[in-house]
Amino acid sequence: MGAAFKKFCCCCCYSGDDDDEKQALLPQDPLEYLNREVQKRRDEETNLWSTPGDHSHSEREDDRALNYLLQARNKTRLGSTGYRRLSVDIEAMRDTRREVRDKWMTILENLGFMAEAESLLNVSAGASLDRMRNATAAREMLFTLHTYTSIFNRNEPPPERYLFILDRLLYLDIADDFLAKAKRFYPPRDDDDDEEEESTGLAINLPLLLARVEAMNKRGDREEDLDQSGREDSNPSD
Repeated sequence: MGAAFKKFCCCCCYSGDDDDEKQALLPQDPLEYLNREVQKRRDEETNLWSTPGDHSHSEREDDRALNYLLQARNKTRLGSTGYRRLSVDIEAMRDTRREVRDKWMTILENLGFMAEAESLLNVSAGASLDRMRNATAAREMLFTLHTYTSIFNRNEPPPERYLFILDRLLYLDIADDFLAKAKRFYPPRDDDDDEEEESTGLAINLPLLLARVEAMNKRGDREEDLDQSGREDSNPSD
């Protein structure tokens, strides 16, 4: 298992001449490595998009909603009621995505990938479907996970980022073991469980969030127009 992961890392993390392949994983300056990891985590926390290659963040409804929320908060006065409300909605969406990621982490660690789970779950914005080795099999397995487990919310399509993770698991020949564990640890919920989740507010109402953001944007535009008009009235031309 360890040898397989090292082989995976060699194929995915390196490219180019033999001299490049002989370079150490860690840079000479430990502080540089630490800063890079901190920045990577900060970027992941800010842009935890469902579709990695979508730089516009608009292809999926949940990505679009999160992006609108972040943009709206950036335009809202820090500490205001609107800012706090937007922060709550943003954290709710991020918590939902973290919950899915934590389930994957739990299964990988149970399979023995204690140290490698974090690396296996990292997907950068530069991920490309063209570079996948087992795209068809990964998509079929993602459908199976979405249908026969409760890892994802079955009322919406699963995030495409997990296609790349499944492609890695297929390459490491542990995808079937992962699927078996997923079915065991997170069996599909029945309809009553889904209704209970919605009633407790754990489900994200994306249309409501989008409508709220749009209303806040329109209200902000009106306030800006009124403010501009007031300044013009208070400074009449000679």
